[in-house]
Order: sequence, then C-alpha cells, then structure tokens
Amino acid sequence: MTPFFVIIPARYGSTRLPAKPLKLIGGRPMIQWVYEAASRSSAQEVWIATDDQRVMDVALSFGARVCMTRGDHESGTDRLQEVVTQLGLPGDAIVVNVQGDEPLLPPDVIDQVAGNLAANPFASVATLSEPLHSIGDCFNSNIVKVVSDLQGKALYFSRAPIPWGRDTYGTEKPELPAEQLAQRHIGIYAYRVSLLHQFVTWPLAALEAFEKLEQLRVLANGHQIHIAPACLPVPGGVDTPEDLERVKRLLEANS
Repeated sequence: MTPFFVIIPARYGSTRLPAKPLKLIGGRPMIQWVYEAASRSSAQEVWIATDDQRVMDVALSFGARVCMTRGDHESGTDRLQEVVTQLGLPGDAIVVNVQGDEPLLPPDVIDQVAGNLAANPFASVATLSEPLHSIGDCFNSNIVKVVSDLQGKALYFSRAPIPWGRDTYGTEKPELPAEQLAQRHIGIYAYRVSLLHQFVTWPLAALEAFEKLEQLRVLANGHQIHIAPACLPVPGGVDTPEDLERVKRLLEANS
C-alpha cells in the first residue's frame, strides 16, 4: 500500500462541548481513543495537531506525536497545511485528516480513503459516503449529501436533499430514492500535499461560503474529489454531551 500519514486536528475550544478532546471515555481522553484507532491503520505516522498546550500535554503523556499549530486558522484545511509544512512532507505525499472527535472511526476506513486517492491519479482529494436510510436525514441540513458520477468523481456536495426526487420529494409523503442514490458524505479526507498548498492560496469560493462546506472550494477551482462508499459503517462523531454519552456506552461495552 502507498505510504500515507494521518493528521488529527484537536481544538480545545468547542461551543457545544468545551474541552472536547480531553473528555474521558472509559478513563481515557477522547483524543487518545482517536489516536490509538488511527495508529491501527496502515499509516506511516500519526500526528495530533492542536493549538492548545493542555491538549498537547495530554497527548504527549500517552506517547502521541504532536504538532503545535497557530490558533487563528479559518478552517481545518488551513491547519492541515501548516502541519504538512512543519513536517516537510513532499507534494506527492498523501495525508488523511481524521477528526479528533471520532473515536469510533474504523481503521479500515482510514486505509480505504488513502488507498482510493493513491489509486486514482485524477483526484487531488478522496473522501467517502454511505447510503441515507431515513427521509428525515435527507432533509436534515446538518447532514451533508453528495452526488458523484460513474467514475467516482464527486459532482456536488450540499446540505440540501440531493438528488432531488421530482416525483417523490414534493409529495405529502416523500420517499427515499431507489438504488441508494441518496448518499451521506462522511467527513474523512485524504489529500495530496500539493493540493493543500494550493488550497490556502485560493479565496473563499462563492458556493463554499453559501453552503458552509470547505470541499466546494476544491471543486470550484477545478480539482477532482474521488468518492466511494465506505467499506464499513461509520458512526457519528461527538458534537454534543448527548453524543459523548452515546459513544461512552458503545466503547465501554466493547472494551
């Protein structure tokens, strides 16, 4: 398998769940669960990227590689670019961005998205999706949807229900489209380092600003994003206290 690196952004500040990376699950901080899961992937190295000394101290205490970043980045992609610059990674290197609030992310999924980017030279970025099983999720603006072509090239990402079922969505009882056309975007990305260096030079794209979706900046600038169904189910991350309790129950039951 083509060598790749994992970078885990871990911000201390969170409006809905302050000090999120350090919340304890089964006696261990959440960021440790994420780091250990990522370390079970085939990644050459796994790094935690943080802008907070408290997160850095905890990460170092359990043996993680840590990169301290600036605190004024406008996006997670900007933070990622700072890390690859600090590490001196070459432009053709592949890095996978694993969110620091996803302790349930399967290591096989990390390998999958890195392998997909390596296998598809047309793409600058690779990411994953999974079918939507609820019509309510289709209309939920907090769940990002994606459509792609037959070669696995992402056509568009949106908070709106895409593709739109002309004959079903506008009825009193909308139904899910057949053939798993309704796909939820899973927020794990593999990047070529050269793309990250370009990304930070591009101004905010109009579609990106409108939908509040960073990946639309990539499409707006003519680059391709490869997308494929995830090889395993990907449970949601931790955004709220309720999410934290759900994850605690799942991890403690399996530990």
